Amino acid sequence: MSIETDSHGRLYLSSELRRKYGERFHVVEYEDRIELIPIDDDPLQAVRDEIGDALDDKSREELREEALQRAKREAEADIERSRQAAGDTAE
Repeated sequence: MSIETDSHGRLYLSSELRRKYGERFHVVEYEDRIELIPIDDDPLQAVRDEIGDALDDKSREELREEALQRAKREAEADIERSRQAAGDTAE
């Protein structure tokens, strides 16, 4: 799917996409792209529904360390994918 901005920089999403994902999004900017992340009507409830009781036995410090490690792994994987993609286009 391809979408263009209008002369004011606005994006228009189809009614089908709005029904599926909602009407509020976080815009996440990366070096080579942006992503729209849907914002749930009740973000805290969405987190509770997603993780259930997974956090009950963990301290805030443990959760923070796990989140940092996961973010580091994801960033490293993104860098590796970018390098591979750059190598693919150079050939």
